[in-house]
Amino acid sequence: MGLRKDVAALMDRARADLAELVAIRSVADPRQFPPEECTKAAYWVVDRFAGAGFTDLSLHETSDGSSAVYGERPARDPHAPTVLLYAHYDVQPPLDEAAWRTPPFALTERDGRWYGRGAADCKGNIVMHLTALRALGDDLPVHLKLIVEGSEEQGTGGLEDLVERHPDLLRADAILVCDTGNAAVGAPAATVTLRGLVNVVVTVEALGGEVHSGMFGGPAPDALAALIQILSSLRDRVGNTTITGLDSTQTWTGEPYPAAQFRADAGLHDGVALLGDGTVSDMVWARPAVTVLGIDCPPVVGSAAAIQPRARARLNLRVPPGTEAAAAQRALITHLHAAAPWGVRVSVEPEALGQPFEARTGGPAYRALAAAMRESYGRDMVTLGQGGSIPLCNVFAATYPEAEILLIGVEEPLAAIHAPNESVDPGEIARLAHAEALFLKHYRG
Repeated sequence: MGLRKDVAALMDRARADLAELVAIRSVADPRQFPPEECTKAAYWVVDRFAGAGFTDLSLHETSDGSSAVYGERPARDPHAPTVLLYAHYDVQPPLDEAAWRTPPFALTERDGRWYGRGAADCKGNIVMHLTALRALGDDLPVHLKLIVEGSEEQGTGGLEDLVERHPDLLRADAILVCDTGNAAVGAPAATVTLRGLVNVVVTVEALGGEVHSGMFGGPAPDALAALIQILSSLRDRVGNTTITGLDSTQTWTGEPYPAAQFRADAGLHDGVALLGDGTVSDMVWARPAVTVLGIDCPPVVGSAAAIQPRARARLNLRVPPGTEAAAAQRALITHLHAAAPWGVRVSVEPEALGQPFEARTGGPAYRALAAAMRESYGRDMVTLGQGGSIPLCNVFAATYPEAEILLIGVEEPLAAIHAPNESVDPGEIARLAHAEALFLKHYRG
């Protein structure tokens, strides 16, 4: 019980640290927040990890202008395995501050949870790392490397570029990517799959300009109606994605996502059906899913009795492991052209492309993590998928093919990451810090 007690004794300090870090408005978008806030957060990380035994701590400027914090903590045994600890100090903007029940940049306790932007994603994971290391003290039989990036939420690829240009810097036997979470509070999990993504903008053109709907409506094609018809072809009546060439029948074999929990997590209204003919786990982790992100067309207020000559939409396609993102992009573009009615002109502009990811399980790091989670949480660790994308994982996998990549974190569904009223359960910080400390103590590579 020694490590567990040590972690418990450190939780007041963890809360104080998280309060300081949440108060730093480290949104990596200079159009919204001063860049000095990210610099302040980076130096905060340097200071705290220096106190946790790291040496050679420095800021590495990346290609997108952000600064990544890097440091090392060597073990006494030169032959010990190396573990890389990852997190990010940048956060999402607070969005509608009026929707927050507490100040977004002031850590506030309500009903046993700690509220604030970044409390879970991902400053809670930074504090979790610190708590685990403080609990261990000098009892650390592995080499440690640390990387804490400053532009993950912007998706501008600064750290990915740094890894590719300086591969030896972050080389490790095991990489703890702490930016995911458990299926529920107190239910330990490792994320083993991430969906990739394809973003495109589709434009439909039918006429040289607007014409009066009374004089020309009927035979004249409506570009907006054509776009709606194209978009409706992307799903069938029950909501399965139906893009020609993509498999929408795959099944998930890991921990199930209960439908009732998903409905609550997603905030579905009563009577609204879940989409698709698979389980929730199948639909959100194992199958492609297309979403209409936005449509350019006249708003209702101020609209005129005119046939629209042009309309466009931005689409997001999530790509499950086992499907190449480039192949999915080609399939989507081909489908959009083929679905166009009435001979309207269709153009598709590719916008973003990200590969899906699948972690290897069963290696020594995975086994050590599973044992540590079991001891800390008192129950077996399960495997989850994640519908979102973390492009850095693919870069790690390509650059360090022998490394085990383990995705864990304090971000569970109640955390409401990226939304107003983000929060973290302090018990998750404590339990995961205990598990990480156990892992670092017993992992032997």
